[in-house]
Amino acid sequence: MNALLAAHCAATWALVGLIWTVQLVHYPLFAQVGADAFRTCHARHTRNITFIVAPLMAAELLTAVLLFLRGAREPWLLASFAPLLFNWLSTWRVQVPLHNRLAAGFDPETHRRLVGTNWWRTLAWTVRGGCLIIGILSDPIRAPE
Repeated sequence: MNALLAAHCAATWALVGLIWTVQLVHYPLFAQVGADAFRTCHARHTRNITFIVAPLMAAELLTAVLLFLRGAREPWLLASFAPLLFNWLSTWRVQVPLHNRLAAGFDPETHRRLVGTNWWRTLAWTVRGGCLIIGILSDPIRAPE
C-alpha cells in the first residue's frame, strides 16, 4: 500500500472511531447535562471536537482528491467517494446548523434531530471505512511509478 492510501485510510478510520464515540457517548450525554450547564458544556464540546474533526476531515478529503488525481479509479475507492461527499454536505448543511441552535440552549427537539441525523453520517463513515478495507484486501493501489 502506498503512503497516500495509508494516510487516506488512517484519516477515514480515525473518523469512523470518532463518529461512533460522538454518536454513542457525547450526543446522548447532552440530554443529561441539565439546562444550567448545557451552554457551557456544548460550547466546550464543539470547540474541542473541532480541533480533532476538522484536520481529519480535511486530510480525508485532500487524500481522496490526490488519490483520484493520481489515477486511482478502483471501483471500491470511487464508491467510497459518495459517502465522503454525503458527510461533508451533511456536516455543513445539517449538523452545524443544529449545533448552532443548541448553542443558545438545550432544546429536546433539536437534540433529537441532531442524534437522528447523525446516524446517517455514522453509517456513511462506516461504509467508507468498509469500502477501503474491502478494496485494500482485494486490490491494493500500487505506488505510482
